[in-house]
Parts: sequence; C-alpha cells; structure tokens
Amino acid sequence: MPSSTASPTEIVRRAFLMFDQSAVLSAVDSLDLRGHGKINAVVGIPLRNLQQRRDVSAFAVTAPLAALRGLLELLAMNPLDKIVVALGDHADNPTYEQLTDAVGQLLESGSSMDDVVAVLCFAIIESFPASPHCRRLLDERPELQLPALPDVIAAASMLAPKKIDPAVREQRKLRREQEKQRKKGPSSIRPARPVKLKKTDSTASALGSTSMRNEETAPVERRRMYLTPLEEERFGAEHPLVGWVVLVEVTFDAVDPALPDQKSKERPALVIAANDEAILVRALYSNPTVTRQLFQSWRRIGLNHVSYIDDERIVVALSVDPVERLGQLSALEWNALF
Repeated sequence: MPSSTASPTEIVRRAFLMFDQSAVLSAVDSLDLRGHGKINAVVGIPLRNLQQRRDVSAFAVTAPLAALRGLLELLAMNPLDKIVVALGDHADNPTYEQLTDAVGQLLESGSSMDDVVAVLCFAIIESFPASPHCRRLLDERPELQLPALPDVIAAASMLAPKKIDPAVREQRKLRREQEKQRKKGPSSIRPARPVKLKKTDSTASALGSTSMRNEETAPVERRRMYLTPLEEERFGAEHPLVGWVVLVEVTFDAVDPALPDQKSKERPALVIAANDEAILVRALYSNPTVTRQLFQSWRRIGLNHVSYIDDERIVVALSVDPVERLGQLSALEWNALF
C-alpha cells in the first residue's frame, strides 16, 4: 500500500522494518528502562523486550503504537532539529518544494536515509501540517519507499499458539496424576468446617460503616497519563476534558474506495490531553484490530454497540464549543486502559 493511503500506524511499523537494525538497537540500549515507575508499562515492557531479544522485525510488527512512537521520536530528534533549521521561517508549514530542499540539505550534511525516514514518519504520526508532503516524498522517491508489512505475524506474537510436544504433554499429565494420588494418602483427614457466625443487624451495620470509611480514606487515583515531549508542550494532562468520552469529527487515516470524497466521520473518542483549542484523543471503533482493545465502559457511557479503543492518538481541533460530552470515565475505568 502506498504511503499516501496507509494509516499512520502502518507507516511507523513499516519504517522500523526499513531502519538499520544496529541503529535501532543502539537507540533502545541508550534508554534506562529499569522498573522505577517513570515509564508506562505499555512503553517500557516492549522496549525492554527489544533490548533483551534484539528482534527489531518482531518489535515493528507486534509492539504497541506507544512504544513504537516513543522510540521513533528518539531516532528523529536530531535530524528533526536540522530540518527545522534548514526550513527557517517556513518550519511551521512548509511547501512540498521547501521540504524537499530541506531533506536535500539534511543528506548533504551527512545524515542517512534512515534519518530522513524517521523525520518524515514522525511528522506523519504527529499530524504535522507538512504530513501530506511527507507522504508524497515517501511515495515518489524510490530510496524512501517503505517495505510492506508481512502477511503473517512472526512467532514472537503473544497471540501465536504455543506448540507442545505430545510426549511432554503426557509426562506433565502423569506428574499431575501422581501428585493427586500423593495428596490422597490414607492419613489425610478433612479439616473441620469453620463455624459460620450469623451476621446480626448491628454487625452488618458495623461492617458496612467500616467498609464505607475504608473507601473514603483510600480513594482510587487516576493514573498519570504519559505524553511525549511534543505532546507535553502542546497539551495538558490535567485539563477538565481529560477522561471524558466526547463526540468529535475524526479524519480518516486512509481513503475508502467506496466513499473517496468522505474525509472524516463523527465518532466517540476518549480525551487523554487537551488545551483550549484542541484535544488529544483515542478514537472508539465498532471493529477490533491489532491496535485496538475492548472499551469496557461502552454500555455505561451510553453507546449502542460494543466498542474498541485504538492505540493511535489523534489531534482534533475544537471547532464546536462546547464539545458534546457522552460520559466521564471513573478512575478505575481509566486505569484499566493505561
């Protein structure tokens, strides 16, 4: 699929298949991923697995988007600074020709094709104004064309069934049977059943009040939302809209051949960060994919069908004020997602 119609998530995965593996491993090895609580597990665990297993292809195909996005930002950081300097006053919204010239200057300065691909793909996943030009460059220049994703996910996927030798299975079954027989020895005596005290009204009242006090003294706190440095510059994780499911117009990440003129669709989305002009959301869909997980709160929020929340983060401008709110997630519901 050409980059002009591929989703941003697919483009990032294909980019990691193209990158020089030694450069990717060098970047991930530079990170301190010890369990100190500063790195979200959704990001930290896949990156630690990459440090240990050294399989960049499996990481590209199976890792959550958040982990891919974080490592891509690290790879794109230095060449992106050079591109910004080369563009000068046009850095915010360059033309195709200006971006092409800046890429040429980046290569002349000694940067590699991987550096160029990292910058272009990072601009696409972050929805920079120049992202259409980035897609065009990836399609038109043969040296920048991304490899296709494999049709079959590698065996490293957690969804792949584990194959067990029949002989090993029989040995395990025999050991389990032997363990059961050992526990059924003649000296085994069933312990006396504990006496169950009848709960009086006063006891129930005391237990109920104690339970309520415990809940009041130990409230569940909403887990902190981890943002990339660019997201932190633009959005706030403590904005009043964060945690609300809202109804917004979400731009399609690919062209629908049946409806080529339709560019977006109104759909529910969870706000994960916001400012007064735009929100950062994870959209809800009716169909599951490898990048989506079940949205457990769909019924309580008032949706009329099972919904799935996507890993991809989308920037939506607040053109309607106030934005239509469908429902707010509790701290427990929020923590189940992050």
